[in-house]
Amino acid sequence: MSTVPQRIDAVVEDFIDLEGREKLELLLEYAARLPALPPHIASQRASGDHRVHECQTPVYLWPELTADGAKLHAEVAAEAPTVMGFVAILAEAVEGRPVDEVLMIRDDLLERMGLAQVLGILRTRGLRAILGHIKRGLLAASTPAGKESP
Repeated sequence: MSTVPQRIDAVVEDFIDLEGREKLELLLEYAARLPALPPHIASQRASGDHRVHECQTPVYLWPELTADGAKLHAEVAAEAPTVMGFVAILAEAVEGRPVDEVLMIRDDLLERMGLAQVLGILRTRGLRAILGHIKRGLLAASTPAGKESP
């Protein structure tokens, strides 16, 4: 089974040599792979607690740890398929892997994929916030209550 960094590196390889329009088309392909929310998560959406407020697009994230490792449930507005594609990439990358691997996702992921220049500064800022929320959510889920994380 490949690690999170290996999974991310494979995605970067898929994107690196593509032109701007092709990068967006590949994001659309990933967007189609983002699973719908399971009912036990969908019922929590109305509270708004899981929204990524730094992102202009309505994005809701539920990073969790299971017996099998990390899991990311997400809902992204349908009118933002590029954002949805990015979230789907991250969901696939972290699936079933330990938190320490998820924390190894480099913050310059968008630059490595060549998406920062294609998507613009506002959308890029929102996508970086999504990655940060995932990391912080999984780190919090892995930290025993009452202990400070480093």
